[in-house]
Amino acid sequence: MAKWTAFPYVGDYVFDAASVKNNWARLHAGDAEPLPQDGKVLQAWALFHSGEFQKAVDMGLQIGGAGLTVANKSSCIYATYLEKKERARLDLYMEVARRAERQTQDDPGNVNAHYWQAYALGRYSQGISVAKALAQGLGTKVKESLETVIQLEPKHADAHMALGAFHAEVIDKVGSLIGGMTYGAKKDTGLRLLQEALQLNFQSAIGMIEYANAMVMLDGEKMMKEATRLYQLAAAAKPMDAMERLDVEMAKVELED
Repeated sequence: MAKWTAFPYVGDYVFDAASVKNNWARLHAGDAEPLPQDGKVLQAWALFHSGEFQKAVDMGLQIGGAGLTVANKSSCIYATYLEKKERARLDLYMEVARRAERQTQDDPGNVNAHYWQAYALGRYSQGISVAKALAQGLGTKVKESLETVIQLEPKHADAHMALGAFHAEVIDKVGSLIGGMTYGAKKDTGLRLLQEALQLNFQSAIGMIEYANAMVMLDGEKMMKEATRLYQLAAAAKPMDAMERLDVEMAKVELED
């Protein structure tokens, strides 16, 4: 594996297995991942929350089982925020999608196996263009996987957020008529899901960002003021770990543009 780009704020978030365990509910308010009973899995999560994404992937893959979720999340967050090369980013998403799909086959009740498959395919779709991905049938896979997550775990905030964003992006790219008839995408459903995501995890900077983006996609310029307010809230959020810091920094960059 090539050496990954380092987390730019290394040392700002230092976790060990004990501190991850003590802060589990707050750290995993978005993904509803169950608290691991295996100390090694907690150590892998400590690497993730500290921003040691490549080490977290390596350790998670070595552990297997629950460790695969650490590897999948670490790969996806790294690819989304830190990987500079488009081809490498897309390859990482596809690796996660395949690995998570195998997880869903081996353990259909594993909520975050379904979630990371959907997330990886969704980000891959954005990379190759949403319209092209829809034509390849990836949109249907993403939607069905996220609906499965919410069915299995109704309090999965990140799945609500991702599914809401899916509805908005599909309508933005193909229009409400085709989006609704072909993919079941609905404006009201998308906005409701994003609102529910923030109710479930009100501290989520990325939840605010995705909601803001969806409002602009669905209602255009008239929502710019409210979208900017949400971006300002996201930029002012207090990140607890490396991933949240990357979300907050993204909001700051968008406000500067």
